[in-house]
Amino acid sequence: MEDNPHLRKLRHFLEDCRSQVEQVPPFRHYGRLTRINGLVMEAAGIQLPLGASCGIQVSGGRAIEAEVVGFSGDRLYMMPREDVQGLAPGALVTALETAATAPQLGERPPPLRRQIDRAKHVPVGNALLGRVLDSNGRPLDGLGPLNNPQSRSLQSRPINPLSRAPINRSLDVGIRAINALLTVGGGQRLGLFAGSGVGKSVLLGMMARYTEAEVIVVGLIGERGREVKEFIEHILGEEGMRRSVVVAAPADTSPLMRLQGAYYATTIAEEFRDQGCKVLLIMDSLTRFAMAQREIALAIGEPPVTRGYPPSVFARLPALVERAGNGPDGGGSITAFYTVLAEGDDQQDPIADSARAILDGHFVLSRHLADAGHYPAIDIEQSISRAMTGLIDAEHLDRVRRFKQLYSRYQRSRDLIAVGAYAAGSDPLLDEAIRLQPLMDAFLQQRIDERADYAGSLAMLSQLFTTTQ
Repeated sequence: MEDNPHLRKLRHFLEDCRSQVEQVPPFRHYGRLTRINGLVMEAAGIQLPLGASCGIQVSGGRAIEAEVVGFSGDRLYMMPREDVQGLAPGALVTALETAATAPQLGERPPPLRRQIDRAKHVPVGNALLGRVLDSNGRPLDGLGPLNNPQSRSLQSRPINPLSRAPINRSLDVGIRAINALLTVGGGQRLGLFAGSGVGKSVLLGMMARYTEAEVIVVGLIGERGREVKEFIEHILGEEGMRRSVVVAAPADTSPLMRLQGAYYATTIAEEFRDQGCKVLLIMDSLTRFAMAQREIALAIGEPPVTRGYPPSVFARLPALVERAGNGPDGGGSITAFYTVLAEGDDQQDPIADSARAILDGHFVLSRHLADAGHYPAIDIEQSISRAMTGLIDAEHLDRVRRFKQLYSRYQRSRDLIAVGAYAAGSDPLLDEAIRLQPLMDAFLQQRIDERADYAGSLAMLSQLFTTTQ
């Protein structure tokens, strides 16, 4: 039977057919570009899920990358990740497939969902330390390609809140006013509320240089291009850059890339946290992230509800913030600072109001203090760290309460004291506040080149109350 010539001939014929079939390119979904309206592009003839990456062909054989942001019936809404110059009606739209997912000869092509997920993987890991990257993980610093980076999906699974380690250890950020009066815990998420020109970037740079965290991840979202370079070279400096990763998505990039920049910075921080590292995540700014989502949502027809912000903005904010924090017991942590730009120093801005509700505390930078040359311009009265009471002992807490009580009493009576309307001895608490005011001001101020460690900050706070007794 085995020597039957007809069977051998049939076997050879089938093997030849199989080799011919394997060389046929795999079937790919494609559609045609039908409309461009502002930032939104419409395509027909192709069906892809939300978040899928696709390529749109232009003249010259190159393709523009876009992402699916919505659909209506058989129409697909896409947002470009780069300049759309050169697109024409009827341009070919295909689902992107990376080299990592391209089928090898003899293999079945992977399912479309797998191709789309792989396209959203970005480089992470130790190879990124000391580098400046864009939202796609491409180097911007001119130091060559990344050295064998790992990869990770931009979208991570949420951590079960019951499996997170509690915030029970303080984190030294190198700023005296924060260490002593607004103690930060490892894994805490905080907002830095500030208008323009009050020293926000300088304060963030000081934290990045002086913190005890092992890795610093900086996300510069929606900033001016000049400020990106200035932050890296002059504020972060060589010392801070050695253990840092910077993700830059300047204001001139598409809103889609600004959103992705925030997710990418968080993804990098998650990778280091999973390695057991103490990570400091600095995102400047959460407001620009919200504005990018607003641009996308309004472009695809979502109605505005609160000062021009559609509902999806307020859904995306907690989804981003909740990715930071502690991992399981015994693992690493992500301590995150998100800057919030209060327009016209309005603390009731909808983004600022929403951020206060989802964060574990907020530090307010005062324009009045900045104008008076008081740096860092942290308004101690309006700032709070919600995890602080579980991080410090009773003696430390008493000193903090005493400091804030005296500082607040002096601020409320400043005008009376300035015009000489206050008579010494009328209020013993105010008398003590007046005596300690120069020391309290000196305690709250710190030079940009000065590092104040946690133990030294507590010792100086204790000394402040003992020197006048």
